[in-house]
Amino acid sequence: MESKNVILLVDDDELDVISVQRSLKKLDSEYELFTAYNGIEALEMLQKQVNEGVHHLPDVILLDLNMPKMNGIEFLRVIRADENLKHLKVFVMTTSGEEADRKTTEQLGISGYLIKPLNFNNNTKRSDSMDGFVQFHLRKILASKHLQ
Repeated sequence: MESKNVILLVDDDELDVISVQRSLKKLDSEYELFTAYNGIEALEMLQKQVNEGVHHLPDVILLDLNMPKMNGIEFLRVIRADENLKHLKVFVMTTSGEEADRKTTEQLGISGYLIKPLNFNNNTKRSDSMDGFVQFHLRKILASKHLQ
């Protein structure tokens, strides 16, 4: 029996969480989504899995950069320094178009960088880039797990 893919979403914006959930529903593979609302919460979830000997860490982490308590870059630095977590695939999803953020996250070994676009006409977030990411990138990543 095929095991479910595990996705960890780290984002403090409830509307973004809902948008990601909607996009993920379009995947044609089984997945389990866990949500953390800041880097500390996500780190605690991951460390609990490692400490309990759970062998199924997330296949992919979707990470926002701008969060309270511990932001995405701080979170990335911690997991990249942890022998048990440094291999995790992390995709940054952020509204930050700052070149410094992109360079810093690339140096920390991210798998991809997705800028969350805003539609300024009606002030609602567009889901089309998230849908595209899910359909073309995430689907391929999760499918390759089952080929290994």
